[in-house]
Amino acid sequence: MTQPLDVDERRAALETLSGWQEADGRDAIERRFRFADFVEAFSFISAVALEAERRDHHPDWSNVYNRVSIALSTHDAGGVTEKDIALARAIDKAAARFGQ
Repeated sequence: MTQPLDVDERRAALETLSGWQEADGRDAIERRFRFADFVEAFSFISAVALEAERRDHHPDWSNVYNRVSIALSTHDAGGVTEKDIALARAIDKAAARFGQ
């Protein structure tokens, strides 16, 4: 089983990510995105869904029109792990394709 990152590891990892932060009230990291419209937001969600499925590591997320919120935590490890950091990097790459 993957082990959660300790506080220092998590902070160091967050410094390498664009726009990600500690989630309030839970052991997760999160980022919010705003797109031009619903179609662009849904296209981003689709790209992330395919990557998450390929990695067998799925985010918690919500979508309202052009806004997407994503939280990452490795549930079976009880916190944020390297799997979450790696998926956050992949999500950032997908977001960059949409000018984020």
